[in-house]
Amino acid sequence: MTQQPATATPLSKEMQDCVQTCMTCHSVCEETMSSCLQTGGPAQMQIMRAVMDCAEMTRMCADMMMRRSPLMADMCAMCARACDMSAEACMSMPEDAQMMRCAEACRRCADSCRSMSGASM
Repeated sequence: MTQQPATATPLSKEMQDCVQTCMTCHSVCEETMSSCLQTGGPAQMQIMRAVMDCAEMTRMCADMMMRRSPLMADMCAMCARACDMSAEACMSMPEDAQMMRCAEACRRCADSCRSMSGASM
């Protein structure tokens, strides 16, 4: 069984940056879901599913890093996948500024989480 490290140890700079990137992505995804709800339509609903998954994953990933969960690396890998899917979904509407903002936040988060998924705590 993996032991959790004591939480008194400060997070590494890389981990702090990843937590911040996850929280920023979470916020942008939440804003994007609100935009999708206002616009409506079947295309928006498809995109919203991917954005909702990403919003949930980024928040959970940040939480797990902050509490130094032994599952953190696995969660970061899953989060990167969810962010990639959300970015791809948002890119289907290049004329929508909010979708492009969301795609960019998701890409940044995916890159950060991918690098953390191989990092040690």
